[in-house]
Amino acid sequence: MTSLDDCPKLQCMRIPLRAALIGAAAAALITLPGLGIGTLWDNSETAYGEVAREIFLARDWIVLHFNGAPWFVQPPLYFWIAAICAKIFGVTTFALRLPAALATIGLGAMTAYAVARQAGLRAGIYAGIILSTCLMQAIVGRLAIMDALLDLAVAANIFWWFRAVQTGRSSYFIYGWAAAGFGFLAKGPVAPVVALLVMVPYYLWERRATHARPPDWRGWAGGLLLFGAIAIPWFAALWFRAGGGAVMELLGHYTFGRYTGTIESQSGPVWYYVPVIVLGFFPWIAFLPSALVSGVRRLREPATTTDDRALHQLVRLAVVWIVMPLLFFSFARTKLPNYVALELPALAVLVALYFESAVERVRSRSALISTAAVPLTILMVALAIVLFSRDNRLTIELALAARNLIWVGAAIFAGSIVSFGTLLSRRNAYAAPYVLAVAMVAAFGLLAFLVLPQGDGFKPVPHLAAVIERRRKPGDAVAIQTLAGGNALVFYTQPGIYVFARPGDRLGEHAVEPRSVICGSPRLWLIAPRHKPFTHATFGRTRRIVATWGEADLYLYTGPRCAT
Repeated sequence: MTSLDDCPKLQCMRIPLRAALIGAAAAALITLPGLGIGTLWDNSETAYGEVAREIFLARDWIVLHFNGAPWFVQPPLYFWIAAICAKIFGVTTFALRLPAALATIGLGAMTAYAVARQAGLRAGIYAGIILSTCLMQAIVGRLAIMDALLDLAVAANIFWWFRAVQTGRSSYFIYGWAAAGFGFLAKGPVAPVVALLVMVPYYLWERRATHARPPDWRGWAGGLLLFGAIAIPWFAALWFRAGGGAVMELLGHYTFGRYTGTIESQSGPVWYYVPVIVLGFFPWIAFLPSALVSGVRRLREPATTTDDRALHQLVRLAVVWIVMPLLFFSFARTKLPNYVALELPALAVLVALYFESAVERVRSRSALISTAAVPLTILMVALAIVLFSRDNRLTIELALAARNLIWVGAAIFAGSIVSFGTLLSRRNAYAAPYVLAVAMVAAFGLLAFLVLPQGDGFKPVPHLAAVIERRRKPGDAVAIQTLAGGNALVFYTQPGIYVFARPGDRLGEHAVEPRSVICGSPRLWLIAPRHKPFTHATFGRTRRIVATWGEADLYLYTGPRCAT
């Protein structure tokens, strides 16, 4: 492990770039194969995909729309990029997921580059492939959501500011503020807030250890000006077009409101993110306890050389990066698993440094034990799937999915066994993380091509929406009731779609009382659950079932209109 601060300039460029290319390749192999297979998932993917599609339907890049109405829930960066991709590739699953995949590839490259710059080529490659092949990173990179863009912006912000603290150069500080600006456009104030939550404690810790200097006034002035130039224009344009209420709804209710209150019943206990990290960082979570112990032990040793100081800085950054966002999101009232994905690079850094030191100590007991834990975990999961399948009557789709998931687990199981054996070899111990990463790539390939396509069998709305689109006439109304998939119905048909409100529900522009739509439409297409639709009345109109898929029926109301 060698810091590159004192190396020749050409070598300083080549080593991190090699690590970055390998990190990007690992992320690409995880995210791109099968990215366009199947339909989008409810509810977020179809909602965000529809907002991107309506940029072209409404011909409006300032005020975002959903179901034909102004939509003030998220900033525009993902939707702008997704709309551009849709313009190039068509409004397809691949196009709408491509922004997340590209951001994930960029994050894998950037993490590998930053670690290689600080700790050498092998450590950088380890960090890139560990991050790119953990479960949550792979999932976030394959979904049509804005979290991958946020994670990339936050990581770029932190890594640039880390270099600013190391070198005292204001330019790095300004680059970090630029990344914060794009993060603000991706998901609002959470981007600079998280970066500051990480970097302020890190700077105070680093200053005590190495007398690091803060950026001067030029760095602050230039950084804040660039941040404002990136983040403010769209919000100003939105204020001008839609009024201050729209901006306050976006930043107040849907941003700060997520922290101080519960949005859409998405709550959880304080310890909510502990199991999320355990599952999300699989299979590398097996090495995290040993990596934490190794990192603490490293910090307790004196830093007598340039290399030691570089490694201590990286460990301190990773520890603060893990702890502060975890505490911040744990006390938020609204919780979702993907919120903590932005600290996965820190976990990858710690485990990469641990592997680097463990490889130098061949047959490290902790590394062997951790590697052995992975196949044991896979065996337990496989056994649970087999027992569940045996004790429950599954549909054909579920049975096939469970069977194929066993093949996915088998790929990871085989990789962990080979990785364990590789660690026993003095000559080939360095390859153990590569073997496990290749197993994860193979597992996600099987998941993408065998398991995920079967998910379409559980999504009635895309199939019934296709029937509607083939047979609808001008003036027909379309509605859905008591069934997940309202967002998908808008996406696979055209806005606006009516959502039938239950008795006592709040009525809105598209959540309507059923009788008004049934009676007032020339013809009405209605998707409803097969067994418990809460609207049985036809109000004198003719109703017939046109198609069925899974647990949903498609009704067509015709005949003379009735009194509303």
